[in-house]
Amino acid sequence: MLDHAAIMALRTQEPASWTERDVMLYALGVGAGVSSLASSGANSMDEKELPFVYERGLKVLPTFPIVPTFAGGPLFQIGLDTRYLLHGEQSVTLHGPIPPSGRGIVEGRMVGAWDKGAGKGAVFAQEKILRLDGDPEPLATVVTTAFGRAEGGFGGPADGQPAPHPVPGRAPDLSLDMPTTPSQALLYRLSGDLNPLHADPEAARTAGFPGPILHGLCTYAITARAVLAACCDFQPERMLHHQARFSAPVFPGETITVDLWVDGDAVSFQARIKARDVVVVKNGLSRLRGGAIR
Repeated sequence: MLDHAAIMALRTQEPASWTERDVMLYALGVGAGVSSLASSGANSMDEKELPFVYERGLKVLPTFPIVPTFAGGPLFQIGLDTRYLLHGEQSVTLHGPIPPSGRGIVEGRMVGAWDKGAGKGAVFAQEKILRLDGDPEPLATVVTTAFGRAEGGFGGPADGQPAPHPVPGRAPDLSLDMPTTPSQALLYRLSGDLNPLHADPEAARTAGFPGPILHGLCTYAITARAVLAACCDFQPERMLHHQARFSAPVFPGETITVDLWVDGDAVSFQARIKARDVVVVKNGLSRLRGGAIR
């Protein structure tokens, strides 16, 4: 039986490092350099995204801290049944500019464990703080929320989970079509998430899908690219925070339509697959430095 106090007491500390090659591989894995904004079509290079995939004047996507903080953490010390574990929400908060290469430590702790009741599952949230070597100040804070379908009824609190960000009720201020490629998941997995669900058709069918699905964190980063394109003129330093809730899988090769609502320094968003009429990301929020550039 899970123990709430023991879960909340979990702490981890792990080394982290990355190179310019990791930064460029991640950017390619989330589709940087191929944009529906290119006038000659979705398969054309968008030169404004070239700095994210080219070592000359290399820029780092704001969601990149996902990569050096991905492995380990207290969430996977709880003993959850990973067969029934779903990725629920993700956020990255940036406290300073991300260098194209670096070394540091990742400090992890649990920030929530909410019991929905027997047969109803439970929600678990972990926080990871990335610090560069020699710098006491955090570089980025990464929060991951997961839904354990098999863990309900362990006796934890039922209330207190943060409410999701409400997307405005008006029509979107703008929408962007963000294409993915059939090999998108095969490329993204090279940034660290080697789950066969995203590569092996047999593993995907065993999990109940008709074929491999795109990593949720890849979809998450694609929504951040949409905000960068539409509201930041591709200036990554303008993005301070990016959060989203996952609601349905994306299949590699699908086009993700990102709807955006701009209100000062807050950009609300959702993502959908028009071809299947399904929302895949909801309750999204980006916080921008200095407001949106449109």
